[in-house]
Amino acid sequence: MSTDLSPKTNSHILLCGMSGAGKSFHEQQIVCKLALAEPDGEIYFADYKQDDSFAYLRGCPRYYAYKDTLKALDKVHDRLLARQSGKDASRNPVTLIWDEYMAQMLAHISEDKKATAVVMGKVSEILMLGRSLSVRLVISCQRPDALAFPAGSRLNYGVVVVLGAAVRSIYEMLLPDHMELVKGRQFGRGEGVVLLQGSELHYVKVPMVRDVPRMEEICIRALGGKE
Repeated sequence: MSTDLSPKTNSHILLCGMSGAGKSFHEQQIVCKLALAEPDGEIYFADYKQDDSFAYLRGCPRYYAYKDTLKALDKVHDRLLARQSGKDASRNPVTLIWDEYMAQMLAHISEDKKATAVVMGKVSEILMLGRSLSVRLVISCQRPDALAFPAGSRLNYGVVVVLGAAVRSIYEMLLPDHMELVKGRQFGRGEGVVLLQGSELHYVKVPMVRDVPRMEEICIRALGGKE
């Protein structure tokens, strides 16, 4: 099974799974695959909790940690607006990968609801307009909340991945039309399901990587660093 992740398709990705499900490793694979497939692309990585899995990326120009992740959103959103207005005629792929997005939004809303609404508005615009402007959003979280879908934007995620032993509420929110296909299934670390373009459901397993240092080198370069 394969799917087209080029910016001209609905290639926004939502990755969910409880702690230990294998999300972090899969995110690194996504960075690596996008970097190899799109050598002219720009990848921004937002690491809210500063996960140890991504420690080797710290110091890269397009790596943002903790509350600086909102700077990554601003940069990508600004690119979107510049392209929409015609000031930026480029169409090389621009991708924002946001780890622990839901945790950050819940923390942010408890601090400043108005500011959170602004953030969610920018996320919504990227989801709604990104395809035609070659701007992609990849969101990773443990348990999705309605906040993850501003203005009903769930349908704007062309790829929805649920890894590991997910709770029923996750399936009900993300896969409401496919509950029978996941009912009673037991998924281990790195195993789960993927919904493509809102219709095709497949069982998936995150592949092993034989050369992890090589993968990390590619990820570092993808974020503007040097191996």
